Amino acid sequence: MVELRKPARLQMTVAEFLDWDSGDGSGARWQLRDGTPEAMAPATEAHGAIQSELIALLRNHLLEQRSECRVITEPGIVPHVHSQDNVRIPDLAVTCVPPSTRRLVRESVLVVEVLSPSNKDETRSNVWTYTTIPRVTEILIVSSFEVSVEILRRRPDGAWPEKAEVLKQPAVLELASVGFRVPLAALYRTTALARR
Repeated sequence: MVELRKPARLQMTVAEFLDWDSGDGSGARWQLRDGTPEAMAPATEAHGAIQSELIALLRNHLLEQRSECRVITEPGIVPHVHSQDNVRIPDLAVTCVPPSTRRLVRESVLVVEVLSPSNKDETRSNVWTYTTIPRVTEILIVSSFEVSVEILRRRPDGAWPEKAEVLKQPAVLELASVGFRVPLAALYRTTALARR
């Protein structure tokens, strides 16, 4: 078993985190939560399949629309609040700014998290940090254990709702941030949930 090494200091800034090499050889993904590096567990098959379907569906939609927006998988995103101590890694984000060589994605308009039973608390914590990012207008949380999504949409006054809108089968998912519309079942096409 490979032992994961944390940095000598328990706390680090975003700049230190981006320069840090975990050196653990595990290939684990890390995010920075309130100044502390946090290893992220590998995704389940359902989680990965949903993520892949979303990438394909969103990418194809953006290409068809000739949009300048693009889908980024597992981007580094810095929340607006406590921005020196946090780099979160959602499953997907959509940004409409030109590509860069930076390690962090700027100005996302849509952030997507795939919810697994083992990461519910961490995912929900991440979701609320995304609401502090000025350009984010929608946050999508996709369940990997039932055909269900939650959507948070920023209101015209800039505020966020207290609760997410929940969609279940046979709903149609609509994402205004990118003009996207698809039957909810399409997200689960390659999972065991599609056969239930």
